[in-house]
Amino acid sequence: MLFTLIGINQRALVQAIFNRAAWLYALAHGGVTTLFVSSIALLFGASTELLMAATAVCATGSLFATPAIVRSVGFDPLVAMAYTISSTLMMPVILYINLAVFSGDEFSLDLQSYCLRLIIFILGPMVIASLIHKYAPQKHLSRIHGKLAQFTILLVFSFPFGLTGQYRMLWNDDRSFAISMFFMAFAICVLFFMIGLALYWRKGREAAYVAAITSGNRNVLLTYSVAGAFLGPLYLPLVGALQFPIFLQPIMVKFLLRRRNIKGQRVEVNKRKTE
Repeated sequence: MLFTLIGINQRALVQAIFNRAAWLYALAHGGVTTLFVSSIALLFGASTELLMAATAVCATGSLFATPAIVRSVGFDPLVAMAYTISSTLMMPVILYINLAVFSGDEFSLDLQSYCLRLIIFILGPMVIASLIHKYAPQKHLSRIHGKLAQFTILLVFSFPFGLTGQYRMLWNDDRSFAISMFFMAFAICVLFFMIGLALYWRKGREAAYVAAITSGNRNVLLTYSVAGAFLGPLYLPLVGALQFPIFLQPIMVKFLLRRRNIKGQRVEVNKRKTE
């Protein structure tokens, strides 16, 4: 989070966070995806435990590393950072609604733990980045950030290894269900991506891909720290199954963009030849 924030103008970021567009995205990120996923799950007769796990993932804010992923595919990370923060702040509200609707038991949210993580992972890095921008020469800062960006991507792709343990246990206990859950997780991730892409397609290609990538990445560990055992026994296995499709996204987006650019260049060359 800090390494990405160093490359972002903090005043512009604060303005983007207080912009209505960021909060409309947050509603789409949690609310629209919940409507789609819960409708499909109910249509196929999903169990209460699976429905709770899937809708908890829907409520989850975007991964803190999302802006770094957006930067890695060649887009401006500022909007992605604003979307990440707004969806994270919206998460407890949507999670509370989802648990109230889909859980038959009493539950509680650990908001103290949530607020502590917001301070550590969002407010703290923003304050440090502001101080760095204020006192560090811009010339040196740009060069240093170019080096830090490379390490940021390595850190991003090492993150999933800590979240796959429960899925591995499910694989050992019930392999057929584990395989089904993997394809289910893949479908959920693709659905998140497509919802973001469809909702923002009219605003241009970059805006659509930024929204799609941000929607596809989910900070599932933060949600678990807030609600814990109230999310049901299938939440952590589903989280583990989600890691591969989530971190496959930037590779696929980069491939699609490169293919689109090559196709566009060929069309332009053929057009010039005919002229």
